[in-house]
Amino acid sequence: MSEQSINGKSLTVSILSLSLLTVMAGAAVAPALGVIRAYFADSNQLFVQMIISVPALFIIITNFIFPKLCRTFGAKTLVLLGLLLYTMGGCAAGIFDNIFLVLVMRALVGIGVGIIMPLSTGLLSYYFPPERQVGLMGYSSAMNQMGGVIATLLSGLLANISWRASFLVYLMGLISIVLCLIYLPNDKIIGDTRVVEEDKNPEESESRGVLRDNFLYILAMFLLMSVFFVYPANFALETVSEGIIPQNYIAVIMAGMDFVAFCGGLLFVRIKLLLGGRTKFLAPLSFLIGYLLLALMGGWAGTLLGSVFIGFANGAGIPYIMSEASMKAGKAAATTVMPLISAALYLAQFLSPVLMSLVTAAFGGAVSHLPYCFAIVLSVLFIICSALIPAGKTK
Repeated sequence: MSEQSINGKSLTVSILSLSLLTVMAGAAVAPALGVIRAYFADSNQLFVQMIISVPALFIIITNFIFPKLCRTFGAKTLVLLGLLLYTMGGCAAGIFDNIFLVLVMRALVGIGVGIIMPLSTGLLSYYFPPERQVGLMGYSSAMNQMGGVIATLLSGLLANISWRASFLVYLMGLISIVLCLIYLPNDKIIGDTRVVEEDKNPEESESRGVLRDNFLYILAMFLLMSVFFVYPANFALETVSEGIIPQNYIAVIMAGMDFVAFCGGLLFVRIKLLLGGRTKFLAPLSFLIGYLLLALMGGWAGTLLGSVFIGFANGAGIPYIMSEASMKAGKAAATTVMPLISAALYLAQFLSPVLMSLVTAAFGGAVSHLPYCFAIVLSVLFIICSALIPAGKTK
């Protein structure tokens, strides 16, 4: 099916709209967590905290069964199913007074995003030629960041009305529902299922092969998100403890970091043309510089410059990994490597607080700016992983 026959521009907008909804799926209501915690003061506070983390867990679970869903349903059917779960589950969480029912609704959001996320990038590989995929992956990353900014701001504003109203931020899914209902074809995007003829468990063999062939990309995404999530999880506390920058400026600086990430996605094509094969080092080196500035320089200069480097690393790093992996996998990317990369992304989100708590328990107050030092170590590991990634070849 040619791009022209399916109205290329409308299809592009429809697919890119999915990227508005995905990366911040769990954290979209984070600004309202304070008022939610106050309402559920009699509940175990661990359950309240899980409002943010439960979607990531179910995204990971769904990603592993995603290829089987693709063998049964067409792309439009899957996208609309995911969007309905995302929108209805997201909004319905504000209806209930029982924390466990709220968590069930959050699980539905996770299942919805687990379906949407691989398609938000995999469909770009399926419908567009390799020479267009790099640019589209950059736009997809930019939409990720813009979605995060919009969702965070809206959720904060709605939380001033009511904690229940904060969940209405998931109505953003209606935009994608309308676009995909009209413009997205219902093609089956099954992956390449060629296996050794005598293999008794072909699906398991195929999964092992995809994991083996794309391990470095999957590891790189895990490291990228692990490094990045040190920032939103710890920036406010570390900045306040330093005592130089007032509290009311912190949210502005963090929003500015998201905007820089948005710009990094938009500029990705030009950056890749300029740097060529060295692009793979851009994100890990930018993370390293950013966290070194935060840890060693501090103050206004170190905080602002560090935030710029970290935002840029996130905005440029995601499309690099996505585009390289998708071009290697070709049209099969949506059902092979993208679910695994998506799982790695959300696994990093889910495990990031756990890893940080283990580091804190091990080193306590012995190290100044411990979260930033941990991020520096992860950045070095990310650089090593990136060095092992071979030069990309279009398929």
